[in-house]
Amino acid sequence: MFHILRGMSVIYILITISITVAIVFFIAFVTAVKKGQYDDSYTPSVRMLFEDELVKEKKEPEQTSNKQS
Repeated sequence: MFHILRGMSVIYILITISITVAIVFFIAFVTAVKKGQYDDSYTPSVRMLFEDELVKEKKEPEQTSNKQS
């Protein structure tokens, strides 16, 4: 019976360690988000280069539909 209790204490230790590691990673994630680690600073500067292509793609189907009618 003593071995069963000793085995259960290992489970409690592992649960405590895993919760501690999870909390550390969560705090690291929240800190990174607050510091702007995941802010996208590249896309807004490049968006103006590709905006004309999106407008042209939208206009092309309209022009082909006018030719058919």
